[in-house]
Amino acid sequence: MIGRLNHVAIAVPDLKAASAQYADVLGAHVGPPQDEPDHGVTVVFIELPNTKIELLYPLGEESPIRGFLDKNPSGGIHHICYEVDDILAARDRLQAQGARILGTGEPKIGAHGKPVLFLHPKDFNGTLIELEQV
Repeated sequence: MIGRLNHVAIAVPDLKAASAQYADVLGAHVGPPQDEPDHGVTVVFIELPNTKIELLYPLGEESPIRGFLDKNPSGGIHHICYEVDDILAARDRLQAQGARILGTGEPKIGAHGKPVLFLHPKDFNGTLIELEQV
């Protein structure tokens, strides 16, 4: 069902400093900041030859990333994202097997302009999983 790894998301306390570190220290191609109000985050994508890194920074006081950073002030891995061909079929299959979908269970449009869903981390070994339709 899941396809390739789309990205690993890292919550960061300073988006500008983290972006500079990836560009200047690691020599990566770093994209521009992109506000995603529906998800309460500002994101920066770092393009790698085989996947992407997504830097996450809180957008507003109600951002879920703010709570994550309160618990992890230095930041850290927030979630991993896998590609799926059909997000509704994937959702239905997962729910039939007892997996919990976060939110309403309906896909939202993610930072790549494609439908996404998040799976409850308690159902996947403590890892928050995002599914993105390709």
